[in-house]
Amino acid sequence: MVAMEKINTADDSVLRRAAMEFLARREHSAHELETKLNRKFSAVSPTQVLNVLSRLTAEGLQSDERYTESRIRYRQERGFGYHNIRTDLISKGVRPILIDQMLHPEDDCWVSKARELVKNRLSPAEENNIARIRFGSPEHIKLMRFLESRGFARRDIGIALEGILIT
Repeated sequence: MVAMEKINTADDSVLRRAAMEFLARREHSAHELETKLNRKFSAVSPTQVLNVLSRLTAEGLQSDERYTESRIRYRQERGFGYHNIRTDLISKGVRPILIDQMLHPEDDCWVSKARELVKNRLSPAEENNIARIRFGSPEHIKLMRFLESRGFARRDIGIALEGILIT
C-alpha cells in the first residue's frame, strides 16, 4: 500500500502536495486543511502540518479570506440566510472577526433571498392569488419555519412575507 508508506514517512513535500490537491478542488479554511491533513497523515506531528499550512498561507495559496468569500457566495446561492451561513463558517474554523467583516446581517440581500424562497415554495395557484395566505394560518407558520430553518432573521422573514399576508 503506497498510501500507508506516505503516511508513515511523510515529509513537508508530501504534506504540501496533499494540501495543494485539496486546494485545487476548492478553497479550504486553514482549520479544514489542518483537520484533513492530520486525519490523512496521522503519524505526522501536528506541528509539522501547521508549519506546512503557515507556508501555504504566507505564499497566498491558502487564504481564509478567499475561503470565507467563496463559502458565503456558495451558501447564499443555495438559499441560506445570515445565521445559517455564520454558523457554518464558525464550524469550519473561520475566525468570527473575519466573518463579521464579510457577512452583514442588515444587508438587503437577505430579504430578497427570503422573498425568492417564498415565491419558489408557493404553488402556481397560490402565486397567482398571493394575498390568500392568512397571518397565523398553517401556510404562514410553515413558511416562517422554513425560512427560520434556513437561517433567516425574524426581521427579514417578516419583511419577505409582508406582501403575501392578509390579516
